[in-house]
Amino acid sequence: MSKRVTVMIDDENDRKLRLKQAKEIQKTQKSISFSKVLNDTLRTGFSHK
Repeated sequence: MSKRVTVMIDDENDRKLRLKQAKEIQKTQKSISFSKVLNDTLRTGFSHK
């Protein structure tokens, strides 16, 4: 289940996430949402703790 929220992301993290998104789009030749990239990154971070 997804929930719509508003968050403030600093410029450096936004840049890194957008770059990660662009690389994934190039690799798969498919549309990848910013939300998916953000959620995947958070999931990976949480699993390393």
